[in-house]
Amino acid sequence: MIVRHLVLLVFSVIMIYPVLWWIGASLKSNEELALPGLLPTHPVWSNFTKGWYAIPEHSFTDFYLNTFQLEIGVVITTVLSCSLVAYGFVRLDFPLRNLWFSILMLTLMLPYQVTIIPQYALFHQFGWVNTYLPFIVPHALANGSGGTFFVFLLVQFIRGIPRELDESAKMDGCSWFGIYWRIVMPLMKPALVTVIIYCFLWNWDDFFGHLLYINSVDKYTVGLALRMFNDSQSAQAWGQLLAMGFVSVIPSALIFFLAQKHFVEGIATTGIKG
Repeated sequence: MIVRHLVLLVFSVIMIYPVLWWIGASLKSNEELALPGLLPTHPVWSNFTKGWYAIPEHSFTDFYLNTFQLEIGVVITTVLSCSLVAYGFVRLDFPLRNLWFSILMLTLMLPYQVTIIPQYALFHQFGWVNTYLPFIVPHALANGSGGTFFVFLLVQFIRGIPRELDESAKMDGCSWFGIYWRIVMPLMKPALVTVIIYCFLWNWDDFFGHLLYINSVDKYTVGLALRMFNDSQSAQAWGQLLAMGFVSVIPSALIFFLAQKHFVEGIATTGIKG
């Protein structure tokens, strides 16, 4: 048992070492970065304050507000659309239901790279380039990054909810939408939290999509701001860049750790009830 724990401890230190180096490097000057050592000799705390305002005419406050604005729109539309589609596949009886569900599942095997050009051409014709609509509208249609996976995840969860609850609600005069909104949605909380976490993390890290559709600096997200920060100074301040990079992962880490209980519960119950 002791040997096992020692092995796990060694591997844990190896895995976390890059993060510790990142934190230490964010507090170093350019000169000290060239020297060996994990922790800075003289911590440069100004890397965080100077890096926050390093981009001319903008601060990272603007970029965080842009990112959260995009995330809120994407998460809300994803939760509503994917849960409604999943409820329809499980609870509603309509022609060729299994066929349509199979076609939906087949899109999981469609590489994202295949759809980039036609999607961009379509959104360009709509005049949606340099807006957040190319991200929000597909998610409102249960599409977008991970949409099919979210539908499948919620379908597996809804199948475990007793149909007797639907029958009782129908006897009380509740419509199919009322059953979805008042009965099924509250019971889907663990699975919905899982969807929210995945959707938030995937879209927070969607650098390529943001780079493709967003052109104006005033609409830039945090990821695009970091790239611009990297190009905005002739003498690269690596400490400031690493400091802003470290700050950029804090929201994702907080979201995951604060909702970890519901996340594990959602994954576990979905697998059991599937």
